[in-house]
Amino acid sequence: MSSTLVISIMVALIIVLLFVGAPIKPMRFIGHSTVKLGIGILFLFFFNVFGGAIGLHIPINLFTAVISGFLGVFGLASLAAIHLFII
Repeated sequence: MSSTLVISIMVALIIVLLFVGAPIKPMRFIGHSTVKLGIGILFLFFFNVFGGAIGLHIPINLFTAVISGFLGVFGLASLAAIHLFII
């Protein structure tokens, strides 16, 4: 497949979605999930900045971002507890 064909298919799909409208439930779910994932990444970043002073570091990857994003502060605390007591 050439790149012009792929780009034209994507543009056509965007135009169809603009006229017809996207299904609202899946788009809302994707939007909320993306926001929660971003919040989880920010939680982990600030935890690593402030936790570095006492020797705590939680790697920022998809799994830890999902845990801290969807569970919030309790997820971050559980990741810190796992880091302290298990690893």
